[in-house]
Amino acid sequence: MELAMIGLGRMGANMAERLLRGGHQVHGFDPGAPAREQAASRGILIAPTLEATIAALPSPRVVWMMVPADVVDSTLDSLLPLLAPGDTVIDGGNSNYKLSQRRGERLAQAGLHYVDCGTSGGVWGLAEGYSLMIGGEAAAVEVLTPIFQTLAPAADRGWGRVGPGGAGHFTKMIHNGIEYGMMQAFAEGFAIMQRKQEFGMDLQQVADIWRDGSVVRSWLLDLTADALRKNPGMAGIAPYVEDSGEGRWTVAEAIDLNVSAPVITMSLLERLRSREDDSFADKLLAAMRNEFGGHKIKQG
Repeated sequence: MELAMIGLGRMGANMAERLLRGGHQVHGFDPGAPAREQAASRGILIAPTLEATIAALPSPRVVWMMVPADVVDSTLDSLLPLLAPGDTVIDGGNSNYKLSQRRGERLAQAGLHYVDCGTSGGVWGLAEGYSLMIGGEAAAVEVLTPIFQTLAPAADRGWGRVGPGGAGHFTKMIHNGIEYGMMQAFAEGFAIMQRKQEFGMDLQQVADIWRDGSVVRSWLLDLTADALRKNPGMAGIAPYVEDSGEGRWTVAEAIDLNVSAPVITMSLLERLRSREDDSFADKLLAAMRNEFGGHKIKQG
């Protein structure tokens, strides 16, 4: 198939290259000239403007957006005048599913198809393939099957239509919430072992042991073992953990649906806590203990 990839950051460019390797013809555009130049060096067909990129596509056109969530609407604003009824826009970024539903309705009014595709695979996707959670009209998704089969780890696994518009990004949101909990559990477990200094444990060795036969074996554990191999003491890494927003959306959805999700919620709160270099709450806790029990306050 022939399509355009809009957004040529690391993941977008990698996806475009995987599609090229699979025999698809990929046009690409990014507002940044360095990203366009790098993509061109990888064989992606680059035009100097978004208008020229879309004009080069045969009808009905397929446009895959791989842009940050906060510029999806502005990108759509630029795309819509260039598209015609029957064209399809795929949003492969981490958009909020409620916004994806609204965008689907907006494009449907213009006779366009909107497919929301939750995408997981990160920097390894080029070699290993991507997990694709797809929402949208069944007929529109079916037409795009060759693209999804190429991007996935295999033609028959790692991808699928999970429901109507919005379902793809909803599923990716829950996926990321689960990921938060898994990462937190691994981090806490290894922290306990690291603190047990009398055993002098080699944490990378433990991770490698668990990678085979253990109930907790996983790709995430593989990556953890690799991180410990490269930097056993985590030297030079600040204890500050970002969040992409999807963990927050998952917790909010759990509250809306009256679903208890304490592990995901606490893993999100721990990420927020990691950013407190000077915690007022902890200082107040120490003061309270002193007030009611006379416990010593550590001077800072």
